[in-house]
Amino acid sequence: MEDGCRLAARIWLPEEAPTTPVPAIIEYLPYRKRAGTRERDEPMHRYFAGHGYAAIRIDLRGSGESDGLLMDEYLEQEQLDGIQAIRWIAEQPWCNGAVGMMGVSWGGFNALQVAACRPPELRAIISVCSSDDRYADDAHFMGGCLLSENLIWGSVLFTLNAQPPDPDLVGNRWRDMWLQRLENSILFPEIWLQHQRRDEYWRHGSIREDYSRISCPVYAVGGWADGYSNAVPRLLAGLRAPRKGLVGPWGHLYPHLGTPGPAIGFLQEALRWWDQWLKGMDTGIMREPIYRVWMQESVPPGVSFRERPGRWVAESQWPSPRIRLRRLEINPGSLDPVPDPPASMFIASPQDVGLAAGSWCGFGLEGELPGDQREDDGKSLCFDSPPLNETLEILGAPQATLVLAVNRPRGFLAVRLNDVAPDGSSARISYGLLNLCHRQDHENPLPLKPGEPVRVTIRLNDIAHAFPPGHRLRLAISTSYWPLVWPSPEPVNLTLFTEGSHLHLPERPPLRKDAELRSFPPAEGAPGPPQTEITPGPAQRTVERDLVSGEVRHVISTDIEPRRGPAIWRMEDIGLELGHGIIETFRIRGDSPLSAEAEIVQNTVTRREGWEVKVNTRLQCSADADFFFLMAEIEALEGGKTVFRRHWDRRIPRDFT
Repeated sequence: MEDGCRLAARIWLPEEAPTTPVPAIIEYLPYRKRAGTRERDEPMHRYFAGHGYAAIRIDLRGSGESDGLLMDEYLEQEQLDGIQAIRWIAEQPWCNGAVGMMGVSWGGFNALQVAACRPPELRAIISVCSSDDRYADDAHFMGGCLLSENLIWGSVLFTLNAQPPDPDLVGNRWRDMWLQRLENSILFPEIWLQHQRRDEYWRHGSIREDYSRISCPVYAVGGWADGYSNAVPRLLAGLRAPRKGLVGPWGHLYPHLGTPGPAIGFLQEALRWWDQWLKGMDTGIMREPIYRVWMQESVPPGVSFRERPGRWVAESQWPSPRIRLRRLEINPGSLDPVPDPPASMFIASPQDVGLAAGSWCGFGLEGELPGDQREDDGKSLCFDSPPLNETLEILGAPQATLVLAVNRPRGFLAVRLNDVAPDGSSARISYGLLNLCHRQDHENPLPLKPGEPVRVTIRLNDIAHAFPPGHRLRLAISTSYWPLVWPSPEPVNLTLFTEGSHLHLPERPPLRKDAELRSFPPAEGAPGPPQTEITPGPAQRTVERDLVSGEVRHVISTDIEPRRGPAIWRMEDIGLELGHGIIETFRIRGDSPLSAEAEIVQNTVTRREGWEVKVNTRLQCSADADFFFLMAEIEALEGGKTVFRRHWDRRIPRDFT
């Protein structure tokens, strides 16, 4: 870099590249190319190299074997480094000057952000499972409500940021690099909690602020089980550059690894995109519909699915003029085409509504999807449609307009759209959140006047779903949603007025041309690295309820056995053993929002013969009516001896949250 910092990269080249330069594809991440994403990188980047592209996987400044420090997400320095890396790559003798950029999650974010900087060498991007809105549609806040994911993701990044570089690559300076990272450890949730409204901090890197900044072609990809499905239709509607959108049933994964399935031949699809824009070939990809999605069929509720039944459908424009808004009036206990005489209803949800919500973002892991909603429905205000006489298919964002009054100056709503089967089982299809202090906008929250009616509109997440005949639609409204959302400081009593309250559904009429869509081929990929499981680590999700104290304890453990430590895998080709386990614990009493506590504990190990490094972290969050309280600890060990330890205690004012 211009300031002398060196970024580490792994490069796969076609055999002909030294004599016949080729286009390049970049993936730019903080997740340690050497080992952290090696299993995923090799099948993908080797595949691209085998099809005539230079494939480059770069570690962000301060991560992996790169120099410097990683101080936060999506900083301007990250984008400047990306621009310089693109320029350097384009100037190499094995590159013909045409560069593409792709990534899932962080790599999808910075592909959009670097594209907005318009480096001339960047000809196209593929952004997978990312967002164009860092405040309203990321892992921190949703509808102005604080997500518990803010702490979960913050603790993961906190732990990853403390990992060492590999001595095999950086030599004896590895320890100095590692200690520098540890000594400059960032308590990321503290940074994010200091920005509880949409301010300049979040506007930076939010492409939604000005879509016109992107002029190169964009392929936006997402999954219905992911936390970022809303960005794909927004990008299609907002961008004016050549663009395409694809959403399948998957979680937070590349679609060739997609779970729930069906996975698709995404690397082949990506090659069609790169061949079109980096090699100048007419692959036909731009003559296909702009927006293609998996129309999910109704299934009994479950917390895990290998595959979701459904079919591919497509729209040639987005927003589509074919989508019709079906309005259903909210009447006492029902959803109907016409309103009943005005009425009012009351709800005061216990604080443990939401135990069936699943994870905010699915990664294709066991137990993370929303389960049967009947327990949560029983603690919510519910409105059911009559049984459907025919299939109803929706594509887009359902929207609820509600007239309501609450008894506190602060509060939020969770609104769920469920598919209720004849046997009474209730499957969550989509949901939305709204901090009622953010009812006008996210920049200038205003307290509520207790008892004063207000009209609010809550946009639920985009979805494609087919409700079958005989099923009912259910709109469920609650004033708490734990542990997905941090609770309001006081219990909230809500009165809902039916007059003026209604639900809009984005109804999609069937289209015969859907049956003629080109089929996706099966997933392909190059060989991956040889791996051996040394120590298995179970995954568990449990809910415990103390009937005396009223406390509910929700525990999620992944790749860890409490007495033995994290699961261990060996990368055979580099002789490196890795382990990373995490335990998430959430506690609350049904009668007390201020009893909410969250704790995230992580254990990691990196070792080879004669060398072992362990990093253990713990983050906790609690709150009173005025402040959030963050506690964090980090311990780093080399060869079984502690070389670094630090403790944080932070108090952050609540800002209408």
